Amino acid sequence: MARHPEFTQLEASRPSFDAENTWKYTQVPDIHWRVGSGANNDEWKSHKKVELNPYEEGRPAVNNYKTLISAITPRPIGFVSSVSKDGKRNLAPFSYFNMANHDPPIFTLGFSASGDQKKDTCNNILETGELTINIISEWFVEAANYCAINSPPGVDEWKLSGLTPADSKLVKPPHVAESAFSIEAKLVAHHVWKSKTDPTKDTGVLVIAEGLTFHVREDVINEENSQLDVSKLKPVSRLGGITYGRTIEGYEKPRPNYATEIEKPEVKELLE
Repeated sequence: MARHPEFTQLEASRPSFDAENTWKYTQVPDIHWRVGSGANNDEWKSHKKVELNPYEEGRPAVNNYKTLISAITPRPIGFVSSVSKDGKRNLAPFSYFNMANHDPPIFTLGFSASGDQKKDTCNNILETGELTINIISEWFVEAANYCAINSPPGVDEWKLSGLTPADSKLVKPPHVAESAFSIEAKLVAHHVWKSKTDPTKDTGVLVIAEGLTFHVREDVINEENSQLDVSKLKPVSRLGGITYGRTIEGYEKPRPNYATEIEKPEVKELLE
């Protein structure tokens, strides 16, 4: 894939952001799909798969990175606030992020590393055991992206981004006031990954954190304080390269219940 040309010129050639294009539901791709019928079209049959060996001799690790971030999509973004042991604030987005459990609330964060050069956020979490995780929405994506800047250690991304630190209740790192959903969290465990080609080299750190309390914008959550409205949250995700994704369309599909489905003749026939 070719590198981007001069980006200001490239972006100017594209359509303006359509703020009116907001969340809506559609039907599923095939409303007539029936049990046992497989994919909803046969286009996939006209293409072959190629095998990629991530450890193939001569294949640089960066190719695995490019492959994975363009394949594992869309990825939620953990916008992490941390404070170093000497009190320096840090704010940065990470798309190696997800939830792993709800009772207790458990979240995972992945940090790429090279040798001893771990990211400030990772170092801060490992040293202090505290962080906040904030969900990025459309209304502050530009500021959040600026926090991905490759600044030297100790630079305060809060000042560079113009975002607003809000006091947390149980941990020292502030949460992002602009975020509609923020999590105060503590470190539970971590694991350092070693290179397969050079076992002496650290290549990343997995952090497991437990959510302690949440901060939710009142207009985004329902009256039962149980579910957020995606049309108001306007979450942003990461795709491949430097591409972000909007969440503006979806469809619903009920999960099948085996006890009900097994009574259908067509299901029984498939399992005979």
